[in-house]
Formats: sequence, structure tokens, C-alpha cells
Amino acid sequence: QVQLVESGGGLVQAGGALRLSCAASGRTFSRLAMGWFRQAPGKEREVVAAIGWSGGSTRYADSVKGRFAISRDNTKNTVYLQMNSLKPEDTAVYYCAAKYSDYYSNVYWGQGSYDYWGQGTQVTVSS
Repeated sequence: QVQLVESGGGLVQAGGALRLSCAASGRTFSRLAMGWFRQAPGKEREVVAAIGWSGGSTRYADSVKGRFAISRDNTKNTVYLQMNSLKPEDTAVYYCAAKYSDYYSNVYWGQGSYDYWGQGTQVTVSS
């Protein structure tokens, strides 16, 4: 089992920045591929960014490329999502997700690929 706890959400003005953190426990973090997802009111959950367990492979949704950065610190069992130049349309509940991976560079994109989920953290961007 893996437990995931997100933090760092909040209210920010458009153009501002936030850094989300997701702390993992319960299994060898360094073998977990991680992803960040978000769900806005009335919309389906969508993938935002994903990272392989070595940290060297990443992937981003087109809507956040150049503004968001996913990273991880395997010594702290934590994955981060740095969000810059925030827009009102980034408002959503943000979730982190984890999946045990056999290969260091595998990045998983679909939410169905992930086995473990956090409870989410609210990000609200005001215009």
C-alpha cells in the first residue's frame, strides 16, 4: 500500500505561483512513477504532469507546458508540482497519484494507469 498526502494548495491571483507537494509513505518511493491530475467543477479529472521514478523522464499536458514543472526528491519521498503564471482556468482540485514501475524512465499518462491516489488539494486562481 502507498499513502499519498498533498499539500500546498491555496488561493492565488492570476499570474502568481504555487508549489504543490505530495508526500508518499508505505512503499519504496524510488520505484514509484508519479503523476499530478486535476479536476475542475463539472469537469472530468485530467492529467497535468507525470514523472518516472528516476526523475529523468517527464511529460506535461499541453495546457501547462512551459508553466508547470514536476520534480521529485527520492530522499524525501516527495513529488512536487511547481505552478507558475497561473490562470483562472487552472482552478481545480489537484491530486497526486502513484504506480509501481519496473523501469526507471516509464511515465504513465492515463488515470487508469495509477494504483494509488491522494485526497487532493484545492487550487483557486482569481482573475
